[in-house]
Amino acid sequence: MVRVPLIGETAEVRGEGLEGLDHNFITARIENLVKWSRARSCWPATFGLACCAIEMMATGAAHYDLARYGMEVFRASPRQADLMIVAGRVSQKMAPILRQIYDQMMEPKWVISMGVCASSGGMFNNYAIVQGVDQVVPVDVYAPGCPPGPETLMHAILTLHESIQNGELTKRREKNSGGAEIEISAPSATTNQSVELESR
Repeated sequence: MVRVPLIGETAEVRGEGLEGLDHNFITARIENLVKWSRARSCWPATFGLACCAIEMMATGAAHYDLARYGMEVFRASPRQADLMIVAGRVSQKMAPILRQIYDQMMEPKWVISMGVCASSGGMFNNYAIVQGVDQVVPVDVYAPGCPPGPETLMHAILTLHESIQNGELTKRREKNSGGAEIEISAPSATTNQSVELESR
């Protein structure tokens, strides 16, 4: 049987203590406030690779106004950014650079894969293009399309904000030890020689 509180009866009178108080800006936990502020202050890194970057620039322009989400500051330095929007296809030569920029970004950091080329290689099913940027960095939200319009990117951003605020992404990162656990290293000279010998 559920007891209905009387009019004017406070949580202390009911014997529930602070747990019985309704959730508001005074009784909110610091963790919730931090999540809320993180979701509304993402600073994207300036990182465009192909035609999707034009749509990303249009999203940041006056007509769509990303400033409403606290994202008007596209940072040129990865050390001042916490969101990477991978806009366009990722070549094999660009993958180590993309990973280096990701590693230089401050924690907690997020990744949006914008467009079908970044998400799965798209129409470029060949040796030169990475078949999905999730092979290089951990992706939090995928924005579909070729290229996705500003509305699609804004939907992906709002989806990311919701995931940041409910703590789902942070829990997943802690479970995976902070990322995709992918290591990219330059091939050594002996490896190149052995490949050449095998090809002969």
